Amino acid sequence: MLSDQNYGLARAGKRLADSSVQEPPKEVVMVRRPTSQPDVNLSTCDPIWARVREEAKQAASDEPALASFIFATILSHENLEDAISHRLAHRLHHNDVDADLLRRSFDKVVENTARLGEDFRADLSAVFDRDPACSRMIEPLLYFKGFHALQTYRFAHSLWASGQRDLALYLQSQSSRIFGVDIHPEATIGRGIMIDHATGVVIGETASVGDNSSILHGVTLGGSGKESGDRHPKIGCGVMIGAGASVLGNIKVGHCARIAAGSVVLKDVPENTTVAGVPAKVVGPAGCDEPGRAMDQMLNGD
Repeated sequence: MLSDQNYGLARAGKRLADSSVQEPPKEVVMVRRPTSQPDVNLSTCDPIWARVREEAKQAASDEPALASFIFATILSHENLEDAISHRLAHRLHHNDVDADLLRRSFDKVVENTARLGEDFRADLSAVFDRDPACSRMIEPLLYFKGFHALQTYRFAHSLWASGQRDLALYLQSQSSRIFGVDIHPEATIGRGIMIDHATGVVIGETASVGDNSSILHGVTLGGSGKESGDRHPKIGCGVMIGAGASVLGNIKVGHCARIAAGSVVLKDVPENTTVAGVPAKVVGPAGCDEPGRAMDQMLNGD
């Protein structure tokens, strides 16, 4: 009688010898689930993560000097949430709070925050779709500080909401120091957001930004000078805010509006319009259905 070990080896040898049994294609990425569930093919359940992994494999092959970095950041993880948690923990850590502690905190946030993974994917897709300098989905995940700062805010926002305000403020401080982006953890930001270039972006405590909006570098969503209370702008969905623009006070920027670079906005902006100047005034229609996606920054089609 064969021992359990030899029996297993014999069965394995029989399977290999049986030409009717087909091995799964090597390029298909499988995720190991509990034994009560079948393996899941990521190419059908999470196409974004599947694409990120394929791009990472190619990048590691093309650039051997970065192979270890790419493996540690992407290929060693089972899902996008884990990869983002790892990347941010290693970008934000400091002697005061090490990367492992941050990673454990991020993992808890992912576990306890519904739809956070959907936000990650929507933001990643937004950068890939809108930024002409982005040719692969791995680029924001690995290199783009606007994407990193936005996902840091998402972790900080969840921590703030759960009562962990000091850790949330620590993340805000680190994001400002490392990325040059200062987003208060209590601000409300939708999904499908792109923060392009990102340097100098400031978003205040009571500000809100709607889905599918884009913000360029040097943008301030600032207060009105009041000591407390609701004092920051409310940005609608599909809005584009050009580089160096300031939107100040508790004012509303309507859906699918466009704010020209360098403008100072001090009053409400109607939907589907373009404003420009100091102080900003309506200078025409938005020029497209959804400026936050189209990213057309030229006035009057020039």
